[in-house]
Amino acid sequence: MRLIGAVELAAALGLVLPAAGIAVVLTPLAALGLAVVMALAGTFHLRRREYSAIGMNGVLLALAVVVAGGRFGPYSF
Repeated sequence: MRLIGAVELAAALGLVLPAAGIAVVLTPLAALGLAVVMALAGTFHLRRREYSAIGMNGVLLALAVVVAGGRFGPYSF
């Protein structure tokens, strides 16, 4: 649980800090990592039959994919 929390905190910092001009290159990588974490979290909740948590994971997964797609896309920087 602590590892998952640390990974999510690192991903959140990777998405927020570039707005302050710090390590702008890390934004797409952080978004991609957060998308992977949310996909794995969705499967974890599905296995435990915690269906109410899957919706939020899906929303966060979609947002992370949009950010990663925008930053890796042709109009990235």
